[in-house]
Amino acid sequence: MNSKKVNNRIIAHLDLDAFFAAVEERDHPWLQGKPLVVGADPNGGCGRGVVSTASYAARAYGIRSAMPISKAWQLSEAARRAGKEPATFLLGNHHRYAEVSGAVMEIVRHRVSNIGATEQSGIDEIYCDLSFTESFENAEVFVRKIKNEIREREFLTISAGIGPNKLIAKIASERQKPDGLTLVRPEQVQDFLDPLPARVIPGIGPKTDGALAKNGVKTIRDLRAFSREKLIERFGKWGSDLYKKARGEDDSPVEESDEIKSVGEQETFETDTLELAFVCERLNALCSDVFRRFLRDGFKTFRTIALTVRFADFQTQSRAHSLKTPARTESVLRFEALKSLLPFFDKRENPQSKKLRLIGVRVEKLSKTFDGRSKF
Repeated sequence: MNSKKVNNRIIAHLDLDAFFAAVEERDHPWLQGKPLVVGADPNGGCGRGVVSTASYAARAYGIRSAMPISKAWQLSEAARRAGKEPATFLLGNHHRYAEVSGAVMEIVRHRVSNIGATEQSGIDEIYCDLSFTESFENAEVFVRKIKNEIREREFLTISAGIGPNKLIAKIASERQKPDGLTLVRPEQVQDFLDPLPARVIPGIGPKTDGALAKNGVKTIRDLRAFSREKLIERFGKWGSDLYKKARGEDDSPVEESDEIKSVGEQETFETDTLELAFVCERLNALCSDVFRRFLRDGFKTFRTIALTVRFADFQTQSRAHSLKTPARTESVLRFEALKSLLPFFDKRENPQSKKLRLIGVRVEKLSKTFDGRSKF
């Protein structure tokens, strides 16, 4: 990609608002406007999973995505005691969410793909290269048409950010949720970024945010005061990326990839356990779910099987095994996953006999073609 094209790009990032909860509200009118939490079973405050999505009404209680479901339950109970409506908790229907996501993304691609590139970055997010519109004003008009079409056809709202690159577009899409549109022209980038918390930069998680705070960094302006060398010294290669992102620099192109790198499922147990029969039964169920998704997504073979185990103390270990030839049956998946699991029940992988909190299974190196070499 030449520098002229990079320097003149117009990129949009579209992000569906509280997507899982919004689909539930749309499909079930009695849920509309209610504090709604989609995720694990709260089990009366003793649930073991996390929140997938919280509606905006639930967010008013302090409930957020990735929060432990037990904490979400506590916040809901606090709201109830204060005379407010308690949250409704749903396990969710991920097949339905994937179906609705596909319909929304098709609307976006239909408008963009013949003249510009798109890149779906999650079930509810997509980037669009709108450089063909030739001006930020034209791009704004174009995006508003997409937003209106999604609202009219799918009855969902989507927030948008428009900027000179993917980084700025993504940060901008978060600024006016729900149903917002934030436009940042190239000359506005630094003024836009400087007052924002450093944690809005994609890739800065709680650990990095805490390390930055210890160095007096609260805002992107604070981060920009550090030299590239200082950031590399503190954060390694990631420090160089931080230096560029604090200045709004991002040359990554918008590129759609049809490749799904893996298909996986995981389960958090209600109670930590070392009961072999129970864990094996749950492993088989996970393998069935993974294989069903593997087939649904049009794949014919897999080459690698990966197992994840999380202990009661939250230590997490993963083991992956690649086959000499591709496999295409559920029985192979179950057999290889079980082989990886069994060492966690003895001294090979679990010398302290720690109980298990979570297991997960995943297939990788997927192919949508079958050349007959597979023996399984």
